[in-house]
Amino acid sequence: MVTLNDHLKNRFGCKVYKLSIQADVTCPVRDGKVDTRGCIFCSEGGSGDFAACRGKSIPEQIDEAKKRVSAKTGPDAKYIAYFQSFTNTYGDIDYLEKVYRQAMEPDDVVAVSIGTRPDSISDEMYALLGELNKIKPIWIELGLQTINPSSAKYIRRGYDLPVYDECVKRLRALGIEVIVHVILGLPGETHEDMKATVNYVCSSGVQGIKLQLLHVLKGTDLYEDYKAGKVPVMTMEGYMELLKELLPLIPDDVVVHRLTGDGPKKILVAPLWTGDKKRVLNEIKKIM
Repeated sequence: MVTLNDHLKNRFGCKVYKLSIQADVTCPVRDGKVDTRGCIFCSEGGSGDFAACRGKSIPEQIDEAKKRVSAKTGPDAKYIAYFQSFTNTYGDIDYLEKVYRQAMEPDDVVAVSIGTRPDSISDEMYALLGELNKIKPIWIELGLQTINPSSAKYIRRGYDLPVYDECVKRLRALGIEVIVHVILGLPGETHEDMKATVNYVCSSGVQGIKLQLLHVLKGTDLYEDYKAGKVPVMTMEGYMELLKELLPLIPDDVVVHRLTGDGPKKILVAPLWTGDKKRVLNEIKKIM
């Protein structure tokens, strides 16, 4: 298994830190194009609760994010600018080109990672991403979450699997690296379902995968289902056993960008053990 930390050190010759920033964008599952309620698990922050302040300019956000990690960085640190919240290819293309170029401008930013949806990249956006990728590496992070149709419907994903396939094909034709988000522990999914999703992602031509344990945040529709007893959550022991089954499925040419996840402690409802990051990381190291 190749971890992101090792991959970045080998690629750029130093420790590289990810800076979460925000563009002024929304999402088709919020503005009415697909739905108005958002994905069932998504907080008001659009899955970017740890990103820099949305009201500030991109250069200001980058500076702010650097300060947050400054205790860990050295003078020669490099960074990836990560547009994390909402759907970051969905909006006015002139505005998006402006913020992308602002994010990639600093010399110590070695790549720009853009979180989005496979159904939200226009022909013009593909062309722009291909152009920018010739300047600095552009990574596209796609929220697939699952290949199970019933699960996709439950979380209100809003697009079918062939849309994902076509998107990956077009991005790879432009030489753009693709990272795919997978949620583990969706209600009703078995270990075999989750293994099928990981296998599908790893065989779809992508360069990275993020494994995200389902967690419940206040203010989401998932929270309402959780209160109604419809959403079982994994124990730490159960999650580690699941990872033992999934990690051998990931080939060495697919970089593992994440093996867990949580939410802000003020809105995290369950599973609460995910908030103890040191303990979680120690348990992950044991199984690796």
